[in-house]
Amino acid sequence: MSTPLRSDTAARVFRLPDLGEGLTEAGLVQWLVAVGDTIATDQPIAEVETAKSVVELPSPFAGVVTALHGAPGDTIDVGAPVLEVSAAAGPGASEPRAEAAETREPEHEAYREEERAGSGNVLIGYGTTAGSATGRRRPPARSADPSRAAQASPVAPVAPAAPVPSRTDRAQASSAQTGAEQPGQDAVASRRPVAVRSPLVRRLARDLGLDVHTITATGLDGAITRADVLQAAVENAVDGAAAHHRNATEAGETLDGLGVRSREPLSPLRRAVSAKLSRSRSEIPEATVWVDVDATELWDLRPQMAPEGEKAPSLTALLARFVLLALEEHPVLASRLTESGDALISFDGVNLGIAVDTERGLLVPVLPHAHTLSVGELDAALRELTATARAGSMPPERLRGSTFTLNNYGGLGVDGSAAIINHPDVAILGIGRILERPWVVDGAIVPRRIMQLSLAFDHRVCDGGYAAGFLRRVTELIEHPLRAFGRV
Repeated sequence: MSTPLRSDTAARVFRLPDLGEGLTEAGLVQWLVAVGDTIATDQPIAEVETAKSVVELPSPFAGVVTALHGAPGDTIDVGAPVLEVSAAAGPGASEPRAEAAETREPEHEAYREEERAGSGNVLIGYGTTAGSATGRRRPPARSADPSRAAQASPVAPVAPAAPVPSRTDRAQASSAQTGAEQPGQDAVASRRPVAVRSPLVRRLARDLGLDVHTITATGLDGAITRADVLQAAVENAVDGAAAHHRNATEAGETLDGLGVRSREPLSPLRRAVSAKLSRSRSEIPEATVWVDVDATELWDLRPQMAPEGEKAPSLTALLARFVLLALEEHPVLASRLTESGDALISFDGVNLGIAVDTERGLLVPVLPHAHTLSVGELDAALRELTATARAGSMPPERLRGSTFTLNNYGGLGVDGSAAIINHPDVAILGIGRILERPWVVDGAIVPRRIMQLSLAFDHRVCDGGYAAGFLRRVTELIEHPLRAFGRV
């Protein structure tokens, strides 16, 4: 969707930058500006959801917003237009960057840029000065809307009324250009030699299941670029989803005797979680051990741990500290296997991942060097981390690098679970809710506060005896918390 504002002033097009971590798209959550608003450089203009988190998108331009591309819920490709800003001066306006100069660069320079490794532009403060315009340039996304095409970026002029051709249209056009009329000529034409300069582009097409012969090239010398591959993937996905939705709606689709109400694509974050958990299940031969723990003494002592005028540390902070102490004696569970699986990487310390349930799905933000933190510091860090994750503002860099994961699903009212290991970790500890249960103490049945711990571990790095030893150590610290007083 595009919401234009007619203006005689040349517009600058802000295209979705490479957000890092290999991300190729983002979902539009909400607009923070409207057409006609005057914005400043680096002013947040939208919230977007990536496979990592929800972040604010700042504008590299200042001026008046003349068009917004997309509606909340839409998916925007890296390199596709996000909004357009008039060239008129506004608050914080800066001189146009080196876009025109880039169009004068030789062809091979464009492809050298295309093949460079790295994540390209950074998210915050990208492109706001002339010196920062070093990220990859992508051709403008093709559009069927003449008014938007006319306002396209000056980087690569496009025909104002050229609609986006479907894959069938492209095949027919190829046949018409060669004057082919005899049967079978289309198939021959579709296998014509194509220019794919970058092995990264070819690999991306292969990973997305695309035939490079069916992709429309927009490179300076007729070569296929990364943006072309992404555009073709979006066309396929959109065409397929639209056709399926249309067919389901028109034909009254049923499945197993029930009418299908709707089909909704997974969000980028949900798809990333799905891919990671699927990889964990397919690659890791995991096993699970669990134990019921008497947490009565810890439950009774916790209120007395509060400094004067402050809150007592959370149970999660205390349990995290006990886990970190146990990992000092069982470091294999905080290690990592190499990609080939033939070597074990040991670490000097622990980056602790904490599973957090949010409205947009499961996130596992990381507390780096958690082994150096006291209970009080862990408690403060956990509160900040949880609030940031649930607010949807967790930066992507805080969602990677864990070496062990803690999942307190007791807060969800669950007693136990066989958790899935957070790849590439080799273990995850699950904590159930604490309930009053009848328990035998010194031959008598008494009410006690009982919780269940479950440890899922990678059987390639250790056996059940080692995992059980770790779990026994955590149990001992929970049941006799004063024994760890000097180290908490």
